[in-house]
Amino acid sequence: MVVIQMPDFWSNLVDPSRLPPVNSLLRGSQILLGAQSYFGLDAGSAPSCPNPQLSCHNTTVVENLCCFNYPGGQMLQTQFWDTNPPTGPDDAWTIHGLWPDRCDGSYEANCDDKRAYHNIREILESFGATDLLSNMTMYWKDYKGNDESLWMHEWSKHGTCVSTLDPDCYTSYRSKEEVVDYFAAAVSLYSQRPSYEWLMDAGIEPSTTKTYTRDQIQNALSSRHGRPVTLGCKAGKLDEIWYHFEVRGSVQTGVFEAADPDGGKSTCPYSGIRYPPKAKAGRPAPRPTHTRTHVPEPTGPAFSGRGHLNVHTGGKSKGCIISGGVWYDTKSCATFRATQHDGGFSLESSRGKCAVVDGAFECSSDVSDATVFESKGESLGYQGQTTFYADEVPYRFNKIDVYVDNKSQKHGTELEIEWQAA
Repeated sequence: MVVIQMPDFWSNLVDPSRLPPVNSLLRGSQILLGAQSYFGLDAGSAPSCPNPQLSCHNTTVVENLCCFNYPGGQMLQTQFWDTNPPTGPDDAWTIHGLWPDRCDGSYEANCDDKRAYHNIREILESFGATDLLSNMTMYWKDYKGNDESLWMHEWSKHGTCVSTLDPDCYTSYRSKEEVVDYFAAAVSLYSQRPSYEWLMDAGIEPSTTKTYTRDQIQNALSSRHGRPVTLGCKAGKLDEIWYHFEVRGSVQTGVFEAADPDGGKSTCPYSGIRYPPKAKAGRPAPRPTHTRTHVPEPTGPAFSGRGHLNVHTGGKSKGCIISGGVWYDTKSCATFRATQHDGGFSLESSRGKCAVVDGAFECSSDVSDATVFESKGESLGYQGQTTFYADEVPYRFNKIDVYVDNKSQKHGTELEIEWQAA
């Protein structure tokens, strides 16, 4: 069983590359994310639920629907992989929504026309939920380019049907605060289900030539989620994943437990599934001209904003650093965020802050204090040097640790890490 306990404070929920560390305990396949105080919106007016029941598992009538999600007892955190046109970062799935399904696979929709708000961005800004909004702007994308239209649709169709988000459930209700709670819950669940990374860890990478079986994809995701997932395909192309949960308590502060799918079957074939990259390869190439096109150089200093960490060894480009801080031979590199500090800059990935831990480069939610790195041009530096070390060059799906020194002469491969602005 995999369990996620939602934090009590929502509005600072940020994109995965900026997600702050949490107090977590790992017990086998169980993940408990302890409630903690983030800066921003205090969700203390959310319903208090002593000894709550798990949704979809009641044997008697539950009268307090502020602590028991009904009839939408199963929550689906749904994700998109849009390639034509591509939406969101190249190395991340995007958010579709958070859907309350009945426990039999059916669902309600558009449950409260009076709360079908058409100003989601304005609502989030009014509560100071700027980091949450920043996350949504990056990862909750509409393929037509109108993100707020998708947000409005998801809230009106699905959010208004979550019983524990009813305004009457709040002890000191502030108008529309349930909207913030809905989007924060969806973003938090999404940040804990990094589909792109889980697939990559299993050797399933976007490709124009490779194909995969349904079992390969299902096993890669269900082994991490804790229960089977629902896979969506169109014309044999993987484009959607549904993670199923049941909730012990309210959506605002309850415990989300991975659950078996409540209804619909996966729409992917048993084999030959394509997983194309988010690229412009499918669009017509520009016609050649007789004049050389000037390609502008990236603006701003190196190691500023968002970028990738490319690796060079033996005078050749070879893979990049992925989100956990290890070296990987892949064309789909993780996105890092660089933050300037006195004397240098720090780095974060979707896994968390980056630091030198026991002599190795690492990015993890367990890192509380990020290391301040230096730069020499486009090269990453640490304590005056830009040379890093590894035991070997990665091949295929090997992930290789990167070290900051070679005092013991154990690491036989030298490399440099260069910044590429995203």
